[in-house]
Amino acid sequence: MKSYQKLATDIPQPTESYAEEESIDGKLPCLRKLSTWWLGVGLLMIVAVLLSGVTMWMLRQGSGSQHEQTPLEKCSAVPEPLRFDCYPERNVVVTKELCESRGCCFIECDQPLRSRNGVPWCFYPPDFPSYTLESLNQTELGMVGLLRRKVKAYYPRDIERLQLSVEFETDTRLHIKITDSTSPRFEVPLEVPQAVKRAENPIYSLEFSKEPFGLLLRRRASGTVLLNTTVAPLIFADQFLQISTILSSKFLYGLGEHRSSFLHSLDWNTLTLWARDVPPMESYNLYGAHPFYLLMEEGGAAHGVFLLNSNAMEVALQPAPALTWRTIGGVLDFYIFLGPDPNMVIQQYQQVIGFPAMPPFWGLGFHLCRWGYGTSNETWQIVKAMRNYQIPQDAQWNDIDYMEGYRDFTFDPEKFDTLPQLVEDLHKHGQYYVMILDPGISSTNPPGSYWPYDEGLRRGIFINTTQGQTLIGQVWPGLTAFPDFSNPDTYQWWLENLNRFHTHVPFDGLWIDMNEPSDFKDGSVDGCSPGELDNPPYVPAVLGGSLSAKTVCTSAKQSTSVHYNLHNLYGLMEAKATASALIQIRGKRPLVISRSTFPSQGRYSGHWLGDNRSKWKDMYWSVPGVLSFNLFGIPLVGADICGFSGTTSEELCTRWMQLGAFYPFARNHNTQNEKAQDPVAFSSGARTAMKEVLLTRYALLPFLYTLFYRAHLQGHTVARALFFEFPQDMITYSIDKQFLWGQSLLVTPVLEPGMDSVIGYFPRGVWYDYYTGSSVNSSGESLKMAAPLDHINLHVREGAILPTQKPGSTSWVSSGNPLRLIAALSQNASAWGDLFWDDGESLDTFERGDYSYLVFNVTQNVFTSTVLHANVEATYITVDVLSVYGVREKPSRVTVNGKENPFSYLDNQVLTVSDLNLNLSQGFSICWL
Repeated sequence: MKSYQKLATDIPQPTESYAEEESIDGKLPCLRKLSTWWLGVGLLMIVAVLLSGVTMWMLRQGSGSQHEQTPLEKCSAVPEPLRFDCYPERNVVVTKELCESRGCCFIECDQPLRSRNGVPWCFYPPDFPSYTLESLNQTELGMVGLLRRKVKAYYPRDIERLQLSVEFETDTRLHIKITDSTSPRFEVPLEVPQAVKRAENPIYSLEFSKEPFGLLLRRRASGTVLLNTTVAPLIFADQFLQISTILSSKFLYGLGEHRSSFLHSLDWNTLTLWARDVPPMESYNLYGAHPFYLLMEEGGAAHGVFLLNSNAMEVALQPAPALTWRTIGGVLDFYIFLGPDPNMVIQQYQQVIGFPAMPPFWGLGFHLCRWGYGTSNETWQIVKAMRNYQIPQDAQWNDIDYMEGYRDFTFDPEKFDTLPQLVEDLHKHGQYYVMILDPGISSTNPPGSYWPYDEGLRRGIFINTTQGQTLIGQVWPGLTAFPDFSNPDTYQWWLENLNRFHTHVPFDGLWIDMNEPSDFKDGSVDGCSPGELDNPPYVPAVLGGSLSAKTVCTSAKQSTSVHYNLHNLYGLMEAKATASALIQIRGKRPLVISRSTFPSQGRYSGHWLGDNRSKWKDMYWSVPGVLSFNLFGIPLVGADICGFSGTTSEELCTRWMQLGAFYPFARNHNTQNEKAQDPVAFSSGARTAMKEVLLTRYALLPFLYTLFYRAHLQGHTVARALFFEFPQDMITYSIDKQFLWGQSLLVTPVLEPGMDSVIGYFPRGVWYDYYTGSSVNSSGESLKMAAPLDHINLHVREGAILPTQKPGSTSWVSSGNPLRLIAALSQNASAWGDLFWDDGESLDTFERGDYSYLVFNVTQNVFTSTVLHANVEATYITVDVLSVYGVREKPSRVTVNGKENPFSYLDNQVLTVSDLNLNLSQGFSICWL
């Protein structure tokens, strides 16, 4: 029996929220503390407009006879948490003169001079000029309005007239777009669903302020204000767009890619979104850009906001709680998702950006890689050693050292001369090969000697300078050109290069790295232009202080637009081209793992969290990273197990292998010139612990595969934060050292050195030890559990049925083995689960109906397996064992399809029925009395 020690748990308390009072007698609620714009303003004129069941309030400032405030009184009246930064530039010491030249308030605070993380000294006064809503007309899907700015703001090329478009797309999705009313602007070329009719029963209401213009979005059921943009001025200049809003709580998640806790701090925290090649570190913009946030409201409801914009951006968070979007191009194109629970928010988000692709079954196995194997024979020796110890492995990878001179589509004819034979051997053993590719194409070879560059130059598929010449940067092979993946012709060139290489080395998956794109020269070997694309009036808080830091010039020309607009899309576009090429070459589901990402990329690739370090804190940071990318619709995600750079220790690597076995994407990878960290490199004890946890993963592959089916079909998360399942339990809101697989498998890793126990939080309910079936009935409490070095704590939630399988050394071997079904009974003795099963590699099996889908159920002491859809694959599999956790009394007999069957029953209330040999393709029932 496992012993648990109960611990006190602190509930995170929300900070004061500057929000509206409840409405009284159906009248408009008083906006107390909500809008600094209306401090000292007279009466409000209110016009109620009812449009197809959607309530609109038109708010217009009226005149009043109150005492006119002095400028100092106006400024002093603004509470510190509601001071919105008027001078966010990082490279300027903001003085009173500079601030007031913008027409803003300047009040020094008790803090170091204008730190990047603190109350702004320069902030907007309540009467700072903004846009006026001049007209608002109904459309079939919503309404369209005209906004006008009468007084110019302080950034160049202020746009005087804007068009507001509001579409009530579904009952839970609202689309709001603000753009130039007279001239077209760049918009992200992302396929999004087009509404065909107006929502009939939206769970939200929208209100407007006429002057200053603002939006106020409410949840109908609770009256909670989700957005209120009247709190600061809307600014819309050619290269500076800014809009602010009050938040309904402090519980905000998303806004990637960053290294941070899963729950963001709102203590004057600025998050920058600009794809950048940099080893993950706190406070800086990393490899991808995901302008989406999820917010948990007081009371357990949730909503999400997505800004469809690919330009350099920053999001400023402040403790009001409030948020400011700043971007330097494009349009303000918002989608708001009303949930009302967090799972539904993420599903609604993916209905817009697209659901993730179904990965191949082997992609969920264990992957092994390092930079620095040195030769194909050394790589091969590691594979053979893993087989010798019967440690599960599905794929062997190589980093750039397999290439000749680091050039794409080549392999070193001396050091990696046996690479084709290695790949052939992998395939014979049911294993797979994945290789790295960088986008930089070597440009220094003699003409006619390197087809990828010569042909790319001939076809004109490279990114160009402002003068129309091929932009040359520098990456691993030396001087390089960069393919323009926004050009449709590049897809064919990329395919032909991959196809030519595949005839020599028949790879199975592709790892696309350095695709921010990374450039060791800032901009290019010749620098960048002096124009405003490379030197915009405002530069968000990007690492390096320049948009071209460690990437190509933002003025560079691409087929669709300039790099200024397309930079954050580069990884997405390369992933799309790569997945397309793999499908055409292999005719099977592609496995693509990409470093740079953007919304919708889950349709084409997974992601790994980049060049982490072999440190305990890096292992912890991987958990919020994995959880965040599940919010972003990229569930196939993981970190480099044991760390990429630096030297790991046996203890750290053992603990990390235990955690990494529960990343959706599990790969051990490290750098050159460091000690090996593959499982066979360690002592017998550590190696055994690593093998055992991988066998546990492989046993759970049917469950994990079914979770990916749900992600692909419905947009569910795979690795899931606890609050997704327990939104009423505020303790779960800040938990990011534990996570769930789906609804029902709780993972509690050890993340600190020298520990033989671990503290985990168990939400209310019964939880069963995965390995033994012993139970703990939690009232919502933290428990201390034994955690020796060879053990990771796993618990099954009551009411779940997990399909597991006898594990083998590869996913292919495992997939033919018998199943063991684990039913974890709820307190009313019921349970439910399901299984999706197909051949693991064919394209579009669900869409073509070539799959099996089964539902498992327990009620009134009867386990039933119901086949809802069947194909030939299910006929190859048998169910051998049923384990039922939580059977309170020993049964007198057990029947299988009406026939009595032997069973065992343990004191910890676990019933086991073995040697069933039931074909998966046929329904069955097991009864205990």
